[in-house]
Amino acid sequence: MIELYNTILYEPVLNLLIYLYNIIPGNDIGIAIIVLTVIIKLILLPFSAQSIKSQKALQEIQPKLEALKKKYKDDKEKLASETMLLYKEQKVNPLSSCLPLLIQFPFLIAVYQAFRTGLGSKEIDQYLYSFVANPEHINTITLNFVDLAQASIALAVLAGLAQFIQTKMLSTKPKKATSSGAKDEALMANMNKSMIYFMPLITIVIGAQLPAGLTLYWFTTTVLTVLQQKLIFKTLKDKPVEVIPPDNKKNESKKDEPVETPDVKKLD
Repeated sequence: MIELYNTILYEPVLNLLIYLYNIIPGNDIGIAIIVLTVIIKLILLPFSAQSIKSQKALQEIQPKLEALKKKYKDDKEKLASETMLLYKEQKVNPLSSCLPLLIQFPFLIAVYQAFRTGLGSKEIDQYLYSFVANPEHINTITLNFVDLAQASIALAVLAGLAQFIQTKMLSTKPKKATSSGAKDEALMANMNKSMIYFMPLITIVIGAQLPAGLTLYWFTTTVLTVLQQKLIFKTLKDKPVEVIPPDNKKNESKKDEPVETPDVKKLD
């Protein structure tokens, strides 16, 4: 299993990073990491784009989901089945948003391993391809003042800020809670608000303890994701979702039916 991971992920990431380091003028490892991040982002582009579209679609059907929650608030089983039916009709997969994160995580581990152990390993030659030269020594200082081998609080804060912007873009705008579902709507709003601040905070705490090279990778990935979200949100047509309350569907259909009037005979 480890050999498969090394062959598929670790070795390609390590070789690409060293190759970029060798060809970039000035041998700046920070620029090499940024370019590496862009390449990985392009590889994962189809998955991340589909995830963003699914998250946008989930936002658009929120009014219908709220209508279902109000109608079947006392029947959890019916609510679950109707919710899944709505997802199917709207062609929305709520789990698809998790796929890019699951796919990106192995790349994150590979970058961490390449930067933490691969670059300073004396046995690096056994992982290098024949066409990738061993630089012997890698200068971890980028832009002449940031040591990417050490933790950087400044980069961690920047990564947390970028994470905040990304999460904020995907969050739904809170609506005034109605009396029938005030408790559930308030709980959902609080959860969304908590996630907006929780994820950036976790990013800062973890980023402040990792080598700055990995934090730079995470920051660049998040910035690229924000730009991708803005582009997708701009290209997607915002179609307002028309929601007809479930209880009034029959009444709406009846209004469209012609009204039959009985024949009235005139009395002589």
